[in-house]
Amino acid sequence: MAGLAKRVGESIFEPSYWRRSGCLAAVDGGRGSAWFVGTETCDWVLRHYRRGGFAAKLSLDRYLWAGEARVRAFAEWRLLDALWRRGLPVAEPIAARYLRRGIAYRCDLITRRVADARPLSALLTSGQIAPWAAIGAAVAALHREGVDHADLNAHNVLIDDRGRISFIDFDRGRLRTPGGWSAANLQRLQRSLAKIGAATPTAALGRHWEAFMQGYRGTDDGRTTPQAS
Repeated sequence: MAGLAKRVGESIFEPSYWRRSGCLAAVDGGRGSAWFVGTETCDWVLRHYRRGGFAAKLSLDRYLWAGEARVRAFAEWRLLDALWRRGLPVAEPIAARYLRRGIAYRCDLITRRVADARPLSALLTSGQIAPWAAIGAAVAALHREGVDHADLNAHNVLIDDRGRISFIDFDRGRLRTPGGWSAANLQRLQRSLAKIGAATPTAALGRHWEAFMQGYRGTDDGRTTPQAS
């Protein structure tokens, strides 16, 4: 254990610790590596970093050690802390840790749970109406601050009961100067929406995206914004 976790104790990063107290619930979706932790004093999301794709065949949850500054959970914690302090709609970071063994390490992150929120993907699959313009405006707010969300998709956009938008899972995200990355973010989100809404008529998907882009352009202070193709 190192860094931030030293101040809070290693046990809070172990699902078994919370499971014994009946405070643990699995988060739907993903790779089975995230849990809700709810007690009288905390309402958190615990996430264990796991690999996806071909890399998972080599190692499920171990990453090559390249120094503490490069630990993925710490990098995400630092980014979330910076965004949270700016007042951007992200989950508040609580703690992070890594466990190193030789040339590899495993890591975990705890964030505060966004209250009464559901992912955009859940709204789409249940046929509910999503606040497309508000989502577009929220993405534009991130981009104006130079926030590159490396995995912007319908699972990582949350909408609460009051229609407020938040973003989660900033692994590999970073702050950048303006560039083509913002258009790539939009294209990734658009592909995600098309995949989840495969059964939705093409015309409806087009209307949803146009409403999203109206919200995105409407909060850009008249400056040129990237277009997703």
